[in-house]
Amino acid sequence: MNRITRTFEKLKQDGKKAFIAYTAAGDPDFSRSLEVMKGLADVGADILEIGLPFSDPLADGIVNQMAAERALKAGMTTARVLDLVREFRKTHNTPIVMFTYLNPIFQYGFERFQQDAVEAGADGILLLDLPPDEAVLGEGFAPHPELLQIRLIAPNSPPERAKKLCASAQGFVYALSRTGVTGAHGGPSVEIGALVRGLKEHSPVPVCVGFGISTPEQARMVAEVADGVIVGSALVKVVENHAQAERPQDAVCALAASLIQAVRTVKGAE
Repeated sequence: MNRITRTFEKLKQDGKKAFIAYTAAGDPDFSRSLEVMKGLADVGADILEIGLPFSDPLADGIVNQMAAERALKAGMTTARVLDLVREFRKTHNTPIVMFTYLNPIFQYGFERFQQDAVEAGADGILLLDLPPDEAVLGEGFAPHPELLQIRLIAPNSPPERAKKLCASAQGFVYALSRTGVTGAHGGPSVEIGALVRGLKEHSPVPVCVGFGISTPEQARMVAEVADGVIVGSALVKVVENHAQAERPQDAVCALAASLIQAVRTVKGAE
């Protein structure tokens, strides 16, 4: 069984909600990025999303854009991201989702990337700019059976579109708490409860919410209505603030621990 599926089954059995942490692969460099990943897993992150650094991340806000730039300057490549996953797998079993734009893996080779990602130890992939209905129109974009396809759904997605995306989702649905680019600014929308309820009517997998979550209070509020809470920019910003430190993972994990504690106070479905 895929690690992502197994994790959500265990959380349901334990009556808990998921905490999913995003980190930019290779930020601020390979070795410290690895320690951030390990630290997040050690403090209780249920799933890790790792972003492949890309020079033109249009869906990202300034925090994640700068993280990608730091990683690229530190020598990160798509192949090195897979090395990062391999190193992590030597000591940790936390599920990993590859968070990426199409261009880096198209250049690497789409089928080859998926196979190499599975062999490295990745469990899922979230392709930001390859709609599933577009992927089926082109040769060479077939999904890998062992790499779960995570679907991203925005609040302004038409109902029929959202229903279709839910139907094809694997692992979990990534529901955006609001429209726009990534970033902690603005906070999650007050309408997120209605969005999640609508998606859960059609989704065969858990519905998790990200975008704009940066405080324990916000994490708790989202956990009340969703199956999981996704935090990215707030954690990446801590890496940025400690990019010159020997152990940026200490500050990152301190924030993550407070968010995880907030999520754990919310009882999951029986």
